[in-house]
Amino acid sequence: MAALPYTNPPYALAPTSFRFGALAALAGRAPLGGRREVALAAYLAARLVDDMRAERGLPPAVRAERAGHARVWLSTVALPSAVRPAFQKLIESTGGSTHGVASAVRAVIDVTANFLDSAARLELDQLASALDTQALVG
Repeated sequence: MAALPYTNPPYALAPTSFRFGALAALAGRAPLGGRREVALAAYLAARLVDDMRAERGLPPAVRAERAGHARVWLSTVALPSAVRPAFQKLIESTGGSTHGVASAVRAVIDVTANFLDSAARLELDQLASALDTQALVG
């Protein structure tokens, strides 16, 4: 008798996927306070940066509005003073052109080295590399 392929039961939820799974996992398991706040800020910033990529197709006006709302949110988060300026610069840069965004992502990687694990930093580095490639192609 042939085995039937496995299918989800009709009442099962579809699996949730995150664009930045390592950042999301770090934010979820980190204790309240500095490390979690940094991970959440990095996750938000990464999502904004990822939406700048050409295949996402978000118009500049939408990106600028989202960056404005993210700026307001960032002002309410208790981030260490050493990392706040890098996040502010990165979030500001997502409202305009992609020029300089990859270097802003790398600046965030540098200042968050003590807060983010290697998997989360790798996701950010891959994002910066994707922006560099896009800038070379486009």
